[in-house]
Amino acid sequence: MEELYQAIEEKIKASGYPREISGERVYDDICDQIEGKENGTYLVLSKFEEDVVFEYHITVSDDNFNLGILTMKTPEGVFETDFDL
Repeated sequence: MEELYQAIEEKIKASGYPREISGERVYDDICDQIEGKENGTYLVLSKFEEDVVFEYHITVSDDNFNLGILTMKTPEGVFETDFDL
């Protein structure tokens, strides 16, 4: 799992996101947001920090999920990364 968390952090940092980020925290947030969701594609908004909103584009299937686009809206600006690339 550490490799997955590291990959998440690297993608987010590559977008120019200016704050500290934890891949594990992002992964856990996604899991919390999709818990109980049926198979399908979702746009999920999460207040990640007091002044930061994460917008997840997620496809949920029986055994897993796929994070496509992650948009991070902060006072410093809007940052986006595509996890499908």
